[in-house]
Amino acid sequence: MAEVPSSHMGKMYKEHIQYLQKKDIEGVLQNQYTDDALLISSIEKKPLYYRGHEELKKHFRGILDVEGLESDIAFWAETENPQTLMIVEAITMQTVNGEVKMRFADSWVLRDGKIAIHFAGMTQYADGSVA
Repeated sequence: MAEVPSSHMGKMYKEHIQYLQKKDIEGVLQNQYTDDALLISSIEKKPLYYRGHEELKKHFRGILDVEGLESDIAFWAETENPQTLMIVEAITMQTVNGEVKMRFADSWVLRDGKIAIHFAGMTQYADGSVA
């Protein structure tokens, strides 16, 4: 698997995962997302749209039930102008129903150093099905 680079975007990604591991929803929102950020998720196999911190909290509430979140990067691409990130990651976590493995394809578009648009895409769901 690919290593997370030591670039600005790599450091931001590592911080992002640390916030999620600590279940610090307020920290990730305040420090990493613009006030009007848009997150588009396919976690429920249909498009879900979250705009602004209050709606994003709904998306991130699921992390409260997760233990042992691990991320393994399979693909990494970033640009500096504009600041963007595109990754594919294998996620392993413990839930009340046992170990869950999924694959995400996340993309971020930053504005003023914070995530303004986040495409949170699933390529393999927790039930093993593939998008």
